[in-house]
Amino acid sequence: MIPWLSLLFLGKRNMKRFSLSGVFIVIFEIINHLYGHRRNWWKFYDKRKSFIKDELPFSVGSYMPISLWILKISYGNFKKFVILNVISDGLFAFLFIDVLKRFKIISLKRINHIQFFIYLHYKAYLLYGVQYLIEKTRRFVV
Repeated sequence: MIPWLSLLFLGKRNMKRFSLSGVFIVIFEIINHLYGHRRNWWKFYDKRKSFIKDELPFSVGSYMPISLWILKISYGNFKKFVILNVISDGLFAFLFIDVLKRFKIISLKRINHIQFFIYLHYKAYLLYGVQYLIEKTRRFVV
C-alpha cells in the first residue's frame, strides 16, 4: 500500500485533474489482468490462485500512482510521456519481473518479455488519450 501514499504528494489540484483518467486506466487494467489470468500468461507461485490476493495488488497497488505521477510530470509533452512510460514499462517487463521470479512471486508463463512489455505499454497511449479528451471537454464546458 506504500505507492498509494505517493498520491498524497501529487497535490489536490493534480489529484483532481488526473484522477478520472487514473481510475479509468485501473479499471481497464483490471479487465486486462482478468483476461491474462484466464489465458495463463503468468503464474503466481503461491498455492491458491486468487485474483484478489495475487493480481489485484499489481493492478491497483502501483499502477495508479505511477500513472498519475507520469501524467503530472509529462502531460502536455507527448514525447516525454512516451519516454517515461517506455522506461518504466521496460524496467518492469525486462528487469523487475525477473527479480519477482527469483523471489518466487510471479513468472511469465505463456508470454515472453517483449509481449509483456507490449501488454504493459499500449495502455499508456490509452491513458494519455483519455486525459486529453477530459482536458478538451473541460475547456469546452468552461
